[in-house]
Amino acid sequence: MHVFEVLADPVRRRILELLGHSEMASGEVVEVIGAEFGITQAAVSQHLKVLRESGFANVRAEAQRRVYSVDVAGLRTVDAWIGQFRNFWEPKLDALATEIARGKRERRNAPTAKRSGKRA
Repeated sequence: MHVFEVLADPVRRRILELLGHSEMASGEVVEVIGAEFGITQAAVSQHLKVLRESGFANVRAEAQRRVYSVDVAGLRTVDAWIGQFRNFWEPKLDALATEIARGKRERRNAPTAKRSGKRA
């Protein structure tokens, strides 16, 4: 499954959001996702399996629990694909940052009466 097919599913995106905040036991994931999406434990388990197999989630055993966390490998794949477009928006963002700084500097250097809207 392609990484964007994995991320196209709102349930899997939500699971990644949860795991991005902290590790979670599979039961905790099932509880949250089941309540939010109205799906069964088996369906949540299938989504977790897809995330594991596609490199987006890690799992480790803690006694009888399975604890999930984000695996950055999948995110690196997404970042690499998006990276080919960075040269499109980074110069525009740099130009925007320059204009914002210029505006702040002009406001800071403007006479006090002008800033308050009063006429001299």
